[in-house]
Amino acid sequence: MGALRQRKVATLQNSYMEQHKIRQQYVNKQKKRLVRRLTVFFMFVIVVSYALISSLLSRHTLLEEKLAQKEQLEKKLAALEKEGELLKEEIVKLNDDEYIAKLARREYFLSDQGEIIFNLPEKDDKEKEEDSSY
Repeated sequence: MGALRQRKVATLQNSYMEQHKIRQQYVNKQKKRLVRRLTVFFMFVIVVSYALISSLLSRHTLLEEKLAQKEQLEKKLAALEKEGELLKEEIVKLNDDEYIAKLARREYFLSDQGEIIFNLPEKDDKEKEEDSSY
């Protein structure tokens, strides 16, 4: 409301008042420039902060994915190493003639002289469960 009312006090027209008015305008311009510079600076800080935070988050998710992938590959490696050990044991067993004869009898139904082989059908899972429940 005070701005709507006109001032009834006359301003003095001397050099001091002119200098004071010019100085006040200069100070106001300096304040505006300062506010603009600070605004630009804070906008820059916000943009840089956003870029850094988004980069950090993307790297964090990438790291999580890589750790999960590493864990999965370590499990796969352990399984493959175990399979390798089993295959090495199988190689050692295959060098034994008795094991080869036993394997040939079981897999290929080969028999020694005078032996008769009877092929019995294997029980299904349901039949095995029924037999084990008695």
